[in-house]
Amino acid sequence: MNTKGVLFDLYYVVFLVLLITVPANLVQGRLLSIPRPPPENAAHFARWLASQCSWGVLRNVVSFSDGLPDKGLGIPYFYLTTLDPTARNAFEDPRSSFTISEYPLGTCGKRDPESPACAKMTLTGKLKLVDGNTDEAEFAQTALFTKHPEMKDWPNGHQFQFFKLEIEDVFLVNWFGGHRALTVEQYLQAEMNKLSFLERILL
Repeated sequence: MNTKGVLFDLYYVVFLVLLITVPANLVQGRLLSIPRPPPENAAHFARWLASQCSWGVLRNVVSFSDGLPDKGLGIPYFYLTTLDPTARNAFEDPRSSFTISEYPLGTCGKRDPESPACAKMTLTGKLKLVDGNTDEAEFAQTALFTKHPEMKDWPNGHQFQFFKLEIEDVFLVNWFGGHRALTVEQYLQAEMNKLSFLERILL
């Protein structure tokens, strides 16, 4: 057996696989950590969208994180100041809705942000303060400061605190034909596919 020939064939196969997969994940100069799931898999798609996005609209534009890269829980955490009414009003009325769009990820191609094929998701529930000095507060800090390193240098005098959205409803549109039927339980229990195309072939 010609060892060099076998190695060349192996390298050639790996090169072709990378050639196929990189354009699918490399979008507008940024590398998505998880490939875009099929739209029909609503729960996985919703969790993918939450994990890849870094900001959305919660009355105002806000940054968020659902956990460490590719290990998110699907629950959005925020680092908000009570100088902003978004957080301040939550103490009086926690009812909130948080909307994120696929468009900033660059995976919508030339589609308009309002196109049903360019996904958008609204999570509705209650915006709650995360108790300090708890495991959850530590999780929120790690999740947010990892995804948004600038946050750790934000001024202490602005009274930033960790908040989370306790989800009561999931509204996802990621293709034509109306929104996807998706319960909160289905959304939270979905496991994102962390394997790349190359890993799925070699395993």
